[in-house]
Amino acid sequence: MARFPDALTEQIAREFGASQQYVAIAVYFDTETLPQLAAHFYRQAVEERNHAMMIVQYLLDAGEKVAVPGVAAPRTDFDDVVAPVALALEQERQVTEQIVELARLARDEGDLVGEQFLHWFLQEQREEVSSMSELLAVVERATASNVLLVEEYLARTRVGEQQPEPSAPPAAGGAL
Repeated sequence: MARFPDALTEQIAREFGASQQYVAIAVYFDTETLPQLAAHFYRQAVEERNHAMMIVQYLLDAGEKVAVPGVAAPRTDFDDVVAPVALALEQERQVTEQIVELARLARDEGDLVGEQFLHWFLQEQREEVSSMSELLAVVERATASNVLLVEEYLARTRVGEQQPEPSAPPAAGGAL
């Protein structure tokens, strides 16, 4: 019996969990009156939601049963402005490993269509880890002098902000 569809359902939960964690991080930055950082993480939350919905659409298209799993509550308390960004980077690294394992499972089960579907996610994760690493480096440098420099940096560069790629898988209900 194929395990790949069930593993994708587990990934849906992880993507929704990542979305919730990014909302919690955005709210933290809003409470710290750091609107650029908040906006960045609100955008990240929508992106993670869209990833979950892409997987939902894939399962629908494949004729598989779709379950929308619940998620654990996100972390909401942080000691400083570096901690949420460090958490986000760790989360992106974990998701990368999860996607790699999904691709490996699809390959092991001979599901070449499923493996091909995940190629876009693998590239997306490489970009996410890179942009979050960059943001963490900027936040760490800025907190040594003035965290508001991060706000200026994000206002100028829009780290990680991009338009949906034409090659991205469709999201159930449409990407936001």
